[in-house]
Amino acid sequence: MVDFTLTDEQKDLRELAHNFATKEMRRVAWEYDKEGTWPAEIIKQAWEIGLMNTHTPEQYGGPGLDYLSGCLIEEEFGWGCSGIGTSLAANGLASAPVTLGGSEEVKREFLGMLSEEPRLASFCLTEPDAGSDVSGMKTTATRKGDKWVINGSKCFITNGQYADWYTVYAKTDKDAGHRGISAFVVPRDETVMIDKKEDKLGQRASNTATVSFNETEIPAGYLLGEENKGFKLAMMTLDRTRPGVAAMAVGIARAAFEFACEYSKERKQFGVPIAMHQAIQFMIADMATKVEAGRLLTWHSASLLDNGIRNTLACSHAKRFAADSAMEVTTDAVQVYGGYGFIKEYPVEKLMRDAKIMQLYEGTSQIQRLVIAKEVLMGRNVNEPIPESIRPEPVPA
Repeated sequence: MVDFTLTDEQKDLRELAHNFATKEMRRVAWEYDKEGTWPAEIIKQAWEIGLMNTHTPEQYGGPGLDYLSGCLIEEEFGWGCSGIGTSLAANGLASAPVTLGGSEEVKREFLGMLSEEPRLASFCLTEPDAGSDVSGMKTTATRKGDKWVINGSKCFITNGQYADWYTVYAKTDKDAGHRGISAFVVPRDETVMIDKKEDKLGQRASNTATVSFNETEIPAGYLLGEENKGFKLAMMTLDRTRPGVAAMAVGIARAAFEFACEYSKERKQFGVPIAMHQAIQFMIADMATKVEAGRLLTWHSASLLDNGIRNTLACSHAKRFAADSAMEVTTDAVQVYGGYGFIKEYPVEKLMRDAKIMQLYEGTSQIQRLVIAKEVLMGRNVNEPIPESIRPEPVPA
């Protein structure tokens, strides 16, 4: 029997995250969205109660939570405020390549840094001319003796302005396409420049910046995994982080669904609450189904990973469906509110703006469809274990 019954520990963790989202995130969410406020104090509070760096192994100071537990937290973050939630969760994206491909020395240094105090790290893959097509990146890493020298610019970097270190992908073989990409951990120094902070449609409480590396020197040991195998490391990272993104999308959809339900019972037209009209009931029913289905796909993708089973197909299903559903549910929530839904005084227009990015970052919905089609047409076994052969080799300390 398939069973998604949560353990007592997972229930407690979800309650902790929900209470935090209620008391610390929602109370400022719409104000922070309006002003584009950086949630520094909320980040500190989340770190103090253990809601950040959730998958960092215990030996490096983290809680070492399973991926399903991480999804429980990220759904509540999405429900509370996905902009603030993205700021809180982004360390997981930056640190996953370090956990997968870093030497013991690198793991102790950089994962330990996140565990010692509320610090931030950023994942630097996207460039102005290299989004979905990462092989088009122009950032380079050149070996010079016992150092690597990195030059280039990365855009749309979450927490980029506030990060203490970066996971950077760069070309080490310019002519090899995606087979010439390597991954590095790069501490912030005076050669790392913040060129631009983006003014965004939604998730305005999260920082999104352009980060440039100008003759940035790092030790040779800061290479993650094998040289020219960075693309593989990036894809393995996304298999681990897409369930969390899907969970956040479910949280956004759930919030919009709940607001729409409450409003439909209060708003009267033609002498009765609009919840009494079948047209509204059908919209509410479809919203409820999308939230439930998105959550189940998300939990499935996370549980596969927790059981050592390859989840590439499952996490693309989850991320694609949950993101598209979040956009659909929030749009329908605005419709339920009618003209009031289009006004900033009411909560659902923010959720609609926040939902849009879920279809774009960590692989667009179109890229997810390409992954799904490839996996299905290749007839991959959805229950195959994660083979040792596709795991990156850590660099010796």
